[in-house]
Amino acid sequence: MFSNNFSSETIDALSIDCLIFGFRDGILDILLVKHGEGISKGKWALPGGWIQYNESIDDAATRILKSLTGVSDIYLEQLRAFGDTDRYPDKRVITLAYYALVNSDQFELNPGFTASEVKWINIQDVPELPYDHNKILNFGFKYLKHKVR
Repeated sequence: MFSNNFSSETIDALSIDCLIFGFRDGILDILLVKHGEGISKGKWALPGGWIQYNESIDDAATRILKSLTGVSDIYLEQLRAFGDTDRYPDKRVITLAYYALVNSDQFELNPGFTASEVKWINIQDVPELPYDHNKILNFGFKYLKHKVR
């Protein structure tokens, strides 16, 4: 029989990635974290992480964003799932992307958990990101432009 007594273990085939667009003074930025450990150590990436068995996907998105960046109390909307078979090295991982558009001046950034740095980067100056994060960012940017229209 199926039990609802899940532990806080992670679902290692399902992740969350957050696209937090920051708008201030007519400039659009994206919130990125620099990985402080793991296979992409030293690289800038979208804030993301693993979903735990004992939490909803919305709660996971909120927890991951806050633990990596210090950003909280924003409305995150689910963008879509990304599941190319080669999007993550060595195993099959599907990610659920969430996004938000915020006034970036309203947030104090604090790197935490596995992030060594966190900062707003102009959307035009985004470096090459690991995994399929550039693809996710491009999709989210197009979606945001469509919603603004």
